[in-house]
Amino acid sequence: MMMRTGCLALIAVSFAALLQGCVPVAAVGVGMGVSAVSDRRTPGTQIEDEGIELRTSNRISERWGSKVQVGVTGYNRSVLLTGEVSDAATRDAVGKLAAGVPNVKAVTNEIVVAGLSTLSARSNDSFITSKVKARFVEAGKFNPLHVKVVTEAGTVFLLGIVTQGEADAATEIARTTGGVRKVVRLFEYCKVTDEVCRPAEAAKGEPAKPAASSK
Repeated sequence: MMMRTGCLALIAVSFAALLQGCVPVAAVGVGMGVSAVSDRRTPGTQIEDEGIELRTSNRISERWGSKVQVGVTGYNRSVLLTGEVSDAATRDAVGKLAAGVPNVKAVTNEIVVAGLSTLSARSNDSFITSKVKARFVEAGKFNPLHVKVVTEAGTVFLLGIVTQGEADAATEIARTTGGVRKVVRLFEYCKVTDEVCRPAEAAKGEPAKPAASSK
């Protein structure tokens, strides 16, 4: 069953690549150079986020080991915690640990008190993430590299620096993807007139397009 799920995820990603060319490949984690350039975070912040994820994960592992199963996602110096722990006290302690990591400005603690998820369940979450990303590319309503997707137990978390129109489009696509139970938006918002979210055409001196059609 686990092998079949992995194959399906690969098929979903490959199918998107055939439909749209090389762009979705970067969207699902291949071609990281393109992803880094298209990211609305500064290069320095991207490096900081990677460091935050590594340090937080290491500290959790050193303290609790295999007793917990926690996913750490860093985006623009904010941390999303997902996964399972045995009790509320541990959940709170993990949150406090993450908040104490250098450069972290905020923590969203979505850890649940429950038994540790199975490999099969985690594989299914990865498959859902792949499907959501592929549908972002297929829809063509925004640059899929601007939205980070994290799935935990069928709940999809969306992160990124986006316009309201991009956020709404991403949410609707994720919400209507098979297997998704709930969508949680953790966006930071900007306007097309803001430097960070200006369309490429505007940066070249051409008029900015409406938010809904930003790339």
